[in-house]
Amino acid sequence: MTVISDLRAAGCVFAEREAALLEAAASGATLDALVRRRCAGEPLEYLLGWVEFRGRRLAVGPGVFVPRRRTEFLSQLADCHGVLVELCCGAGPIAATAASAKTYAADIDRASTEFATRNAPEATVLLGDLYGPLPAELRGTVDVIAANAPYVPTAAIATMPAEARDNEPRLALDGGPDGLSLHRRIALDAPRWLRPGGRVLIETGRQQVTYTIAALRSAGLLTHIEIDDERQATVAVGVMPS
Repeated sequence: MTVISDLRAAGCVFAEREAALLEAAASGATLDALVRRRCAGEPLEYLLGWVEFRGRRLAVGPGVFVPRRRTEFLSQLADCHGVLVELCCGAGPIAATAASAKTYAADIDRASTEFATRNAPEATVLLGDLYGPLPAELRGTVDVIAANAPYVPTAAIATMPAEARDNEPRLALDGGPDGLSLHRRIALDAPRWLRPGGRVLIETGRQQVTYTIAALRSAGLLTHIEIDDERQATVAVGVMPS
């Protein structure tokens, strides 16, 4: 009960589950050290070295954004039989789990691309800003562009849970003044890369989705919204006219 009690006292809501995972990962002094780090607020996933995502264990660690369960919905929507591009890939959850014949993943952060390469070894993982590192020959051929780009407004980061705010890279959290800076950039350039009928999928907030949709519509795309209430997930969809 000591591990459970310590975790519960530190405010861990799922203390029993976390204790079981930590005890399965380590014992003795190593376990004690992991418990102390968890009680100090370090993300459980960093301590374990993995996060469960669509039934798989994806490698994560300090310096990389931890994929959330809600992003499983984005991954499912991204399933396709052609070319898939994951932008702002972080640890590469979409590239690692969405069905696709050919997959590319890109991120501006080197640590993120290293994790993405581990999680999606069959994908082409590229370092660079959004579409910048993609091969020019992909223009007009992409079936799906999927992005869980940062969408927390800069001022709202201070209100996030300390576990995320104090541990995950700010680059992966800060979406600019209204949280939509990257959404606008992704939408603006998407038509250059999508094939006719291709889709761009952007995870967004329930209160922000109309603005993300407006950005996609301004780029000349047909739009709709996909919602998964169980996972509290919202995805803005833009479709390249045929």
